[in-house]
Amino acid sequence: MYVTALLNLVWASSLFSFLVAVPSSGNHKPSSSSSSCKLNPAASEKRCRSPDGFVCSGRGTCDCGVCLCEVKEAGKYYGPLCECHDWVCHTYDGQVCAGHGSCDCGKCQCDAGWSGEACQYPATCDLNRKQSNEMCRNSQGVICSNAGHGKCYCGNCYCAAGWHGDKCEFQCDITPWEIKKRCTSPDGKICSNRGTCICGECTCHDVDPTGDWGDIHGDTCECDERNCKSVYDRYSDDFCSGHGQCNCGQCDCKDGWAGRKCEHPRSCSLSIEESKRKCQGSSSQPCSGRGKCECGVCTCFPPGDNRVHGKNCECDDRQCENLEGVICGKHGTCSCGRCICEAGWFGKLCQHERKCNMTEEESKSHCESADGVLCSAKGSCHCGKCICSPQEWYISGEFCECDDRECDKHDGLICTVSPSGLQMCGQFPQSANRWNEAFHCYSSICSRNQKRAHYPSPPHLLALWEMRR
Repeated sequence: MYVTALLNLVWASSLFSFLVAVPSSGNHKPSSSSSSCKLNPAASEKRCRSPDGFVCSGRGTCDCGVCLCEVKEAGKYYGPLCECHDWVCHTYDGQVCAGHGSCDCGKCQCDAGWSGEACQYPATCDLNRKQSNEMCRNSQGVICSNAGHGKCYCGNCYCAAGWHGDKCEFQCDITPWEIKKRCTSPDGKICSNRGTCICGECTCHDVDPTGDWGDIHGDTCECDERNCKSVYDRYSDDFCSGHGQCNCGQCDCKDGWAGRKCEHPRSCSLSIEESKRKCQGSSSQPCSGRGKCECGVCTCFPPGDNRVHGKNCECDDRQCENLEGVICGKHGTCSCGRCICEAGWFGKLCQHERKCNMTEEESKSHCESADGVLCSAKGSCHCGKCICSPQEWYISGEFCECDDRECDKHDGLICTVSPSGLQMCGQFPQSANRWNEAFHCYSSICSRNQKRAHYPSPPHLLALWEMRR
C-alpha cells in the first residue's frame, strides 16, 4: 500500500512539472533571429556611415549596421554602403561610356584601346599635339571654346558635361541625368540606337547603324518607317503595299487588306503564311526582296521594268550594268543577273580583256599603290589594272584602296551617296548636309566637319586626305 501511494505521488509530481514546462499555446511566439540587435544605435549608424558622412550614402536605411538600399525609377543602388549606381556613368555622344566600355559602380571600365572618364578617347592618334590643337580651335582661336568646356584629343573636342557642339561652344542648362532621361526611348535605349542625344534632344539618323535606309523620327527616334515597306528593295518607296497608312513604323490597313504590311487581300483563299511561302521560293525573303507578294503571286519592282523578273523576282538584270548603264561591257549577254562573257573577255561585267601585251613585271608596276602593296592586298593585277575582289562588293578604287564599309558605319551614317542610292567613295560632292552636319568621304576616310575618323588609316590615305583638305 505504501509502494502504491509512493508511485502515485511520483506520477503526479512528474505530470505537474511537465505542465509547467510547456507554455500556453495562446502565448507562444516563434523566435526571430532579427528580433534584437546587439549593437547600440550609435554603433549601428557608425557601420552604415559612408566616407562622405551620410548614412548609407543617403540612399538607404540602416538596420543593425547593415544598409538597406532604396530602389529608384532609373535602377537600383547597391554596394555595402549603397554607394554604387550604374545608371549615372559618364556618357559621351549620348552613349554610356561612349559605347567603348561598361559601367561598374558608377565608373566606366574602358575596353582595350580606349580611355577617359567616359571611354571617349582612342588610344592611338596620328597627329602631334600642335596639329591636334589647331583642329580644335574655334573661330576665335580658342581650343574647345574655353578651359572647362572640353578637352582636345587627336583633333577632336570632347565636351564636358553641360556643353556640346563641334567646339563645345554651346551650353546645356539641364543636368546630365535629365539629358539622359529625355533621350531614353520606351525600350530603354538612348535615342533608340538610331540617333545622337544632344542636350536632351535626339537627332535621328537617316540610316541606322547597319547602313540600311529608313525614315526615322520621333522624340526618341522610336519610329522607323522602314518597317512599313512592302518591297524590300532599298530604292522602293512603296509603303504598306499601297493599301494602308504608316504610323510610327506600323501599317494601318484599309478595309479588305491584312498583314503586317497590308500585303494580303482578305478575299485570298490562302492564309498569310501560305501566300508568303509561295512568294518566297528558295529565297530568304518574299519575292527575293525585289517585289511585293499578293495572294502567293509576286509583282516585281519597279512595275514595268523588265530587268527584274522571274516567278519570285529572283533575276535582277540591273546587276549586269555598270554605272553608265552599259550591259556586260558590250562584251557579253546578261542571264538572270549574271554576265556570260564572249571569248577573250572576263570579269563580273566582262570588262577585262584576257589578251595582254605587258610582261608580268610591267603589269605589277602599274598595280602597286603608294605604300608598295599590290592592289592594296584586296584584289588581283591583270595587265596593269587592279581587279578588286568581286566577293567584296565594298572594295573599289584604282588600287582597290576604297572600303565603303568604313564610311557607311561611321556614326551609323553613309558619308557619300549618289542620287541612285549607291555608295561611292570620293566620286560625288564631298558635302552631304542631309544629316544637319557635313559628312565627307576621302578615299574611305569618313570625317565630320573636316575631321578624321577615330580609327587608324593607311599612311597613303592620310596623305591623300591632307592634299584634299
